[in-house]
Amino acid sequence: MRVLSLFDGISCARVALDRAGINVETYYASEIDKQAIAISQKNYPDIVRLGSVVGLTPPENIDLLIGGSPCQDLSIAKKGRKGLDGDRSGLFWEYVRIKEECKPTYFILENVASMPSKDRDLITTTLGVQPVLFNASLVSAQSRKRLFWTNLKFELPEDRGIMLKDILQPDAEVDERMVVEGKAFTLTATYSKISPSDAQIENSIQRRQRTLVKVGFVGKNDSQGNRVYGSEGKACTLSTSGSPLIKIGREVGRRLNEEGKRDDDNLGLPYQRRIETREDGKCGTLTSVQKDNLVVGERIRKLTPIECERLQSLPDDYTEGIAKTNRYKCLGNAFNVDVVSHILSSIHNG
Repeated sequence: MRVLSLFDGISCARVALDRAGINVETYYASEIDKQAIAISQKNYPDIVRLGSVVGLTPPENIDLLIGGSPCQDLSIAKKGRKGLDGDRSGLFWEYVRIKEECKPTYFILENVASMPSKDRDLITTTLGVQPVLFNASLVSAQSRKRLFWTNLKFELPEDRGIMLKDILQPDAEVDERMVVEGKAFTLTATYSKISPSDAQIENSIQRRQRTLVKVGFVGKNDSQGNRVYGSEGKACTLSTSGSPLIKIGREVGRRLNEEGKRDDDNLGLPYQRRIETREDGKCGTLTSVQKDNLVVGERIRKLTPIECERLQSLPDDYTEGIAKTNRYKCLGNAFNVDVVSHILSSIHNG
């Protein structure tokens, strides 16, 4: 298959093609972000790079045209958004031009579900297909609602029931600098508003699998960057501004000196085992054998880059090699791989 990926980013579409078992003869990529290109080049050095979409002359005989045109002027997160007349989201028209020129067998366009209805309707009229709303929460631990315009016919998958807690790294693998100072403002855990389709889900467990569990916020205001989510639900949508905050429990050992007394401030001493914890919250029977003396605590921390990669269904360390801030930004702009892979798998069934 000859593939042309516009707004290619870190080449999640290429990962999705591999995961869907589709043989790629040539993969052409249009992208201008240097950090994203560096990640793409590290993972797929064979990609043919074409530069900017503006004025791009597409290669011949393209089987699949795919891309997620910029959403900055369409997203509800931006005030005074200009929609498809904006400088960034207006690049949609380059996608349309290239599609008309290369006449691909298949095409896929992705964008945010929160766009104004007038822009959604204009895209629909222009591409001649109705969009499908696909929330990445069905295949991952992230709630990420996106619209897909495509001539591929597919059904939404069953909910895999993946929760945030399922993709978290062990404490030993997490840099302590990821921990956020301060405490979460106490709130009763609530779920996001139920859409008409969600209202048809009678089982509360199934409903929780589609929603976020917000437990509060840090700082002085309940802004997007300060919100804290519990590990029992889904992560919020990744953005380019950084990592979401999560509240998790952890087990902390004790340091004991030569006299068997606690000496937690002595960092040269290893953690020692004295008491076992159990799932019912009680400790096991004390014996003469030293076992873990564990204290179950809570902390608020950012998600690590690896955890964010898992939210996007990417392999661990896929974005390794650039600064952490840029890793978060690139991941916030990316496709969810398993979402796109599911759509592409319909090619085998077509």
